[in-house]
Amino acid sequence: MKPTDISEAGLETLICRALTGTDCAPRPAGSPAVIAEPPAAYGGLGWLPGDPADYDREYCVDLVQLAAFLRSTQPKVAEALDLDNDGPTRRKFLARLQGEVSKRGVVDVLRNGIQHGPYRIELFYGTPSPENEKARVLFEQNRFSVTRQLRYSRDETQRALDLALFINGLPVFTFELKNRLTKQTVHDAIEQYRRDRNPREKLFELGRCVAHFAVDDNEVWFCTHLQGKASWFLPFNKGWNDGAGNPPNPQGLKTDYLWREVLTRESLTNILEHYAQLIEEKDPKTGRKRRRQIFPRYHQLDVVRKLLADAAANGAGRRYLIQHSAGSGKSNSIAWLAHQLIGLAKDGRPVFDSIIVVTDRRVLDQQIRDTIKQFAQVNATVGHAERAGDLRRFIQSGKKIIITTLQKFPFILDEIGNEHRGRRFAIIIDEAHSSQGGRTAAKMSMALSEAGREEDDETFEDQINRLMEARKLLPNASYFAFTATPKNKTLEIFGEPDPQPDGTVKHRPFHTYTMKQAIQEGFILDVLANYTPVKSYYKLVKTIEDDPEFDVKKAQKKLRRFVEGHEHAIRLKAEIMVDHFHEQVIAKGKIGGQARAMVITGSIERAIQYFHAFQAYLAERKSPYRAIVAFSGEHEYGGVKVTEASLNGFPSNQITDKIQEDPYRFLICADKFQTGYDEPLLHTMYVDKVLSGVKAVQTLSRLNRAHPQKHDAFVLDFVNDPETIRLAFEPYYKTTILADETDPNKLHDLKADLDGYQVYAPEQVDELVRLYLDGADRDRLDPILDACVATYMEHLDEDDQVDFKGKAKAFLRTYSFLSAILPYANAQWEKLSIFLNFLVPKLPAPQEEDLSKGILEAIDMDSYRVEKRATMRIALSDTDAEIEPVPMAGGGHKPEPELELLSNIIKVFNDQFGNIPWTDADRVRKLITEEIPARVAADSAYQNARKYSDKQNARVEHDKALLRVMTALLKDDTELFKQFSDNESFRRWLTDMVFALTYSEPGSAR
Repeated sequence: MKPTDISEAGLETLICRALTGTDCAPRPAGSPAVIAEPPAAYGGLGWLPGDPADYDREYCVDLVQLAAFLRSTQPKVAEALDLDNDGPTRRKFLARLQGEVSKRGVVDVLRNGIQHGPYRIELFYGTPSPENEKARVLFEQNRFSVTRQLRYSRDETQRALDLALFINGLPVFTFELKNRLTKQTVHDAIEQYRRDRNPREKLFELGRCVAHFAVDDNEVWFCTHLQGKASWFLPFNKGWNDGAGNPPNPQGLKTDYLWREVLTRESLTNILEHYAQLIEEKDPKTGRKRRRQIFPRYHQLDVVRKLLADAAANGAGRRYLIQHSAGSGKSNSIAWLAHQLIGLAKDGRPVFDSIIVVTDRRVLDQQIRDTIKQFAQVNATVGHAERAGDLRRFIQSGKKIIITTLQKFPFILDEIGNEHRGRRFAIIIDEAHSSQGGRTAAKMSMALSEAGREEDDETFEDQINRLMEARKLLPNASYFAFTATPKNKTLEIFGEPDPQPDGTVKHRPFHTYTMKQAIQEGFILDVLANYTPVKSYYKLVKTIEDDPEFDVKKAQKKLRRFVEGHEHAIRLKAEIMVDHFHEQVIAKGKIGGQARAMVITGSIERAIQYFHAFQAYLAERKSPYRAIVAFSGEHEYGGVKVTEASLNGFPSNQITDKIQEDPYRFLICADKFQTGYDEPLLHTMYVDKVLSGVKAVQTLSRLNRAHPQKHDAFVLDFVNDPETIRLAFEPYYKTTILADETDPNKLHDLKADLDGYQVYAPEQVDELVRLYLDGADRDRLDPILDACVATYMEHLDEDDQVDFKGKAKAFLRTYSFLSAILPYANAQWEKLSIFLNFLVPKLPAPQEEDLSKGILEAIDMDSYRVEKRATMRIALSDTDAEIEPVPMAGGGHKPEPELELLSNIIKVFNDQFGNIPWTDADRVRKLITEEIPARVAADSAYQNARKYSDKQNARVEHDKALLRVMTALLKDDTELFKQFSDNESFRRWLTDMVFALTYSEPGSAR
């Protein structure tokens, strides 16, 4: 009996048998090639066995397969090219073919053929349309072939690739195979490509092959451009348990989806036609052009194909939620989806007339526009709607894909003429959140639906019905919503309903590529792996003799803002950030010395403070680096109006380019760039802003973008608790599920509560809505509203006012959301919604006396320091997270102030953020102020430096002397030594203090 072949060669044989039905064994030396004529000779999955002897190393083609293809499809051309004879005619053609592949890439050459002399030569026949028999016959003439042990090199003739895949003689993929049973893995295959495959070989030049695959029995990785050690391999795995890898396969190897699903003749043709592309990008700074080979990762190919299949089967009117992690390549996924939706047909008719791509992120607006243009075969099909009138013009001129931002969307939709209503739309939403609800959704619906038409004899009831229909998601549109962090509203609007046995209905994404999988595959970095909280300590003092009372909670908030925004505190934190960046980021060569840092601040004023503190300290340190500040609008600071452009010295639109150039290494942000900003060079984030929920995830995720030289990321957080950050990330680590649907009966309850306060009468609601819909002047609406406001003020006490206003806001928020998805309409809800939209802004808030007023004038800061805690890895739960539905509670009550004496407030505050709890404070104080300075001053090396050198060199010797003294103290005072070693703030303070006590300029009297 022959045992199982568990070698690398065994895996080669397995793949060859699946593709061709044979072992692809090379023919005996000297024997002539036997040409299998398609389609009858095709075995397995329709591939042909190739032979390494047929490969021409000079021109990188399988001559036998190329000649056979041309003879069967273009016999006159084949005869003219004299392919059977190695003469000047054939060589001239092969040189022309090689030159075109080098210039345009193999994908474009296969798609579009080449011109050679008087001949137009087709090199591939694409997917035939269902009714085109001639195209089907030509497609079947394509020769997909597999060659084992391909000796590819002219110089190192013994070097061979495990497998090479060809189409009509042109190489498209190479394979290095490994087998875990023989103790080698896919990562050994990757190393083999990096170490043993010379990127200067013709076969490995950019665009010559589509991709190079490293494969074992567990995983698949690929690289589109071999560059030696710099070759960047990406995962091409299905994912398992929401993480990396592949699921167990009861039918065979975990990785056989690669050849059984992805590399079938039809699938590969589809990839070459719609996904793979050699693109050219222009560097905005240098103007140089750079080429890049695009190939989809598995989750991108999978989601686009599943979306297209579902839309083709079910037509327009569906909703899809795609939860794809940040950094997962959403721009390319959206581009591939958009341009393939154009040609999607059902029963011979297009499924969609127009595709509208909506993005909420201005940075991605340009990115998505460019990406779609790169993949759309006809550039004229893409339009970018920037202003009113664009959309109408684009539809009339035949543009099929229209790209716009959320901010412009409602205004653009107003411009669509009646002749375009009732068409079928695909609306692709990038980074979908709850912003798709409410008034924007209503305007969108009215513009794109039949319900938008107004009739001359329309009654009040007709108008209300039209408004209710307009609020609903369009029945003539499909929504494709992409997000990394779906909120409860997003899940309920766009997610897949999943009824449960207990009667609840969960909502799930249509497709997921989770944060967990992206991190485990190394495609994004784990931003919580090196998270360091920084604890602040303050000491405040009372500056007045009186001891007045203040509201405790408000006072504590004001005190915290005061100390954190104090110039001394900002300066100290800026120094810690700058020193950390130089010592832990630059000195350690992060991202090959190219690392950048982002500073997250809580306000524009704080960002400007930090900017000035950074500039000053960087100059003091004689650092070669500079900071950039980012905020919106104009702000008054120090009595002067400033903008980011006036502070930075260059226009705002250059920030993203400038931060990539030296000397700029720090980006100090007030809200800007905290979402939707992709910069792989960002390595470190300094957080001085309260973060929670989705905002925390989006902000910290700015660090997660991969770079070939980026192996970790670092967060130094001055404000947030690690547990708060963990809770923020937890729901989005794996698949996010909505626990239950929002209960619409709560709207009945809210309306009943609001009606019960009798602030308005039903007649007033009807009258105001009627006047509004008839276009009445403002002076006819206000009397109704003002009468209701008077009732609110005169008949409700403060608690009832707070409750009424809170419930009114809850009703508006919930109705705006539910009206889009409920299968039924309620005219009373619609009218109350219109009425409350006018009434709520007019309702005055209850007058609250600020019982913390004046506290900042009564205190001052005596001391401030910060202490860096131990760096930690924040671990996330490995279970699917369920988030609760939209909260329906409204109303509230006015909180009672808790008064306390100023002296007690300061004591509690100082206790909370107090000094280091020394066990023997008096002894430590004497050590610090007397003994340590004396020992340092007596150090001979330091004495010589003080006498004969400058201050800078003396400081160097002083620091060495202090370290020697502190090390000697280790036996006697471990507590003090531990603080000196672990507490960066304490070490800095002690070093500065001892130097000040011991140093005097040479020649000066002490």
